[in-house]
Amino acid sequence: MSDRRLTPHPDWASGAEAAAVAVPLADLLASPQGPRDRQLLLGEAVTVLGRRDGMAHLRAEKDGYHGFVAGTALGPAITPTHRVSAPATHAYAAPDIKSADRLSLGFGARVAALGESATFIETAHGHIPKRHLRPADSTEDDPAEVALLFLGTPYLWGGNSRWGIDCSGLVQAALLACGIPCPGDSDLQSRAFAPASGPRQEGDLLFWKGHVAMALDDTRLIHANAHHMATVIEDADTALARIGDPLLAHLRP
Repeated sequence: MSDRRLTPHPDWASGAEAAAVAVPLADLLASPQGPRDRQLLLGEAVTVLGRRDGMAHLRAEKDGYHGFVAGTALGPAITPTHRVSAPATHAYAAPDIKSADRLSLGFGARVAALGESATFIETAHGHIPKRHLRPADSTEDDPAEVALLFLGTPYLWGGNSRWGIDCSGLVQAALLACGIPCPGDSDLQSRAFAPASGPRQEGDLLFWKGHVAMALDDTRLIHANAHHMATVIEDADTALARIGDPLLAHLRP
């Protein structure tokens, strides 16, 4: 049986329109009026497979995930020049931190530059501090360091941003930022990487049924979890004892 997350909905697959997310954060739904599966960030590339009743069925190009979003959350395809590299930032009305902030953007959002000043990049959404941006084609060096940017972020089922993230969203954000392909859900992630041997190393992934964490070293891990309702650093043995379920896999991307 095909996985609905990775295949087009047969009743909606009527085309292939290149588009991009045009709002800071868009929920990717399991069905047109269904629950959130994941989230998409501003500027992320998508392929719209069909539109109906104000909704769009699409494929997210970062990981092949299929779902439904409000049609108003999408705009024309763009060629990003920069990505947000800070946990969060603002787009200002002018290249001045005292000007009105137009919207907030999270780590991984992608924008196209229209111009620049000494300290800001001008985009269609406003002026974004240069310190919070890096070239769109650049990558980070260390997935664990990226995961640490989300420390304290509230837990949100299906979340993918600094305003709310879940266990698999944290892992995906960390790995994609480092140029490592990664699916969006923990069960898909558990089938995507090779088993690890020996002590846990920084960046290793630990899987339970329905949950994933990233090792910081052999004794500590970072994960977004519903027990703390946040992204936290936790002693690995404490987490293993508290979760109770058997550890299903120790993998190394």
